[in-house]
Amino acid sequence: MKAVVEELKFSTNGEIDLIDITYAIEEIVERSGVKNGQVLVFVPGATGAIVTIEHERGLLEDFKRLLKELVPKGAGYKHDLIDNNAHSHLRASLLGPSLVLPVVEGRVIRGTWQQIFFVELDVRPRRRKVIVQVIGS
Repeated sequence: MKAVVEELKFSTNGEIDLIDITYAIEEIVERSGVKNGQVLVFVPGATGAIVTIEHERGLLEDFKRLLKELVPKGAGYKHDLIDNNAHSHLRASLLGPSLVLPVVEGRVIRGTWQQIFFVELDVRPRRRKVIVQVIGS
């Protein structure tokens, strides 16, 4: 079994910035030489998330609206007394920090309209790192 780890590094624009990392993940899998296995995509941090969603402008706007409605900013969260980003942490906990996808015959398996996105949930622009681990044979 083989394990290859790479990091993606990029900057974000702040609250609910959606960054399509699909092709970067696919390139890492291709470089890894793994033909059959899995790819783990993980963000170390409490205010970022990894999701799959169709890269369509209207849907991405709907996704942003949904997050704002589910976990509104400034709703009296106790953490806001310490740092004014409780909603960022709560949104991230709902979405999750990682995603595992199958790798078959050297390709990441995903649906036709299923792209991989990093979601910035913090209130300010950030420099981010995503860990990509490809495991298999």
